Amino acid sequence: MGNQGTPPDMLQLNGVTVADTFAEAFTMVGTRLIITAATDEWARTAGSEMCGYATSVIACNAEAAIERTLSADETPDGRPGVSVLMFGFSREALAEAAASRVGQCVLTCPTTACYNGIADFDREKAISIGGALRYFGDGYQFSKKLEGHRYWRVPVMDGEFLCEDRFGTIKGVAGGNLLFCGRSQAETLVATEAAVRAMRDVDDIILPFPGGIVRSGSKVGSQYPKLKASTNDAYCPTIRPLSDSELPEGTNAVYEVVVDGLSFEAVESALRAALHAACNEPGLTLVTAGNYGGKLGKHHFHLKSLL
Repeated sequence: MGNQGTPPDMLQLNGVTVADTFAEAFTMVGTRLIITAATDEWARTAGSEMCGYATSVIACNAEAAIERTLSADETPDGRPGVSVLMFGFSREALAEAAASRVGQCVLTCPTTACYNGIADFDREKAISIGGALRYFGDGYQFSKKLEGHRYWRVPVMDGEFLCEDRFGTIKGVAGGNLLFCGRSQAETLVATEAAVRAMRDVDDIILPFPGGIVRSGSKVGSQYPKLKASTNDAYCPTIRPLSDSELPEGTNAVYEVVVDGLSFEAVESALRAALHAACNEPGLTLVTAGNYGGKLGKHHFHLKSLL
């Protein structure tokens, strides 16, 4: 996302110019799914498949990514697993996307099970996943209630697929972002990779884009009426003479990081970690963020406060 209006003032961090602007994010509904399997590899395979094509709600039914790997003593059934965060614009949209993705990518994957990962959730705001997938059992499915939670056992060819009935939801924050501008593609990518590594140490957040990095940053709208978003031309180096470029001289590459989280604080912590990690690397000409003057979302992350 690009900036609009008056160019921001500039700050400094480790000799890198940082724009005195803010990243604008918006509210989405999120859930956490715990996927377990007989081995680490199968758990991660199921989680990765489930999160495919879930980078941006501009064109996808959800934003999702693996949050972290879980050891056997961190999961409900004592097997290795992964936690996945998934976000949608509403509970209804999230429920449809989650049930569809679990059904297509977790139910089908050898040895897996799927559990709710939101503790002490409001039952009135829960979504049905196991309850929606139980019909695949064609009448042979059955349920069991343990400690107030219902689980569905669906027969499959390697045994059974166990899936919790209801999953908790929470209002989260999506679209926190930073733009890293640099002298070369190689230097800018190294700095952005450092930012991604730092963010992965923060709890309750995901980076939904491939490898956590966006090369095709977007702006709202397009000259083509059917498109909701289009290339962020102000940050595309190859068309600098043709666009209203916001790039400093000597900038030849820009990468963006986008963060979704279960709270404002989690996203803010991730952005702070990213900013400081990237600015320890050589080659950056500017760090800025995408905002639309408060028109896109109510959550604002001021880069000055991240310093």
